[in-house]
Amino acid sequence: MENNWTKVFSTEDPFTAEILKQGLLEQDIPAVVMNQQDSSYKVFGVIHILVHPENLEKAMAYIKDNEIA
Repeated sequence: MENNWTKVFSTEDPFTAEILKQGLLEQDIPAVVMNQQDSSYKVFGVIHILVHPENLEKAMAYIKDNEIA
């Protein structure tokens, strides 16, 4: 994976992460999920949504417009 990704959102909920990723992809914003949760205990760690730096503002606007928190 390329190293030029920027974190745009973090959550502990895998469903929120996947829904956000799909929403960004539908807006033609390439996005990936980086899951850093413990594989045995899902209560430890976070999940990050990453986008390319040139799409950061567009992704942040999408998150704000859709009130994702």
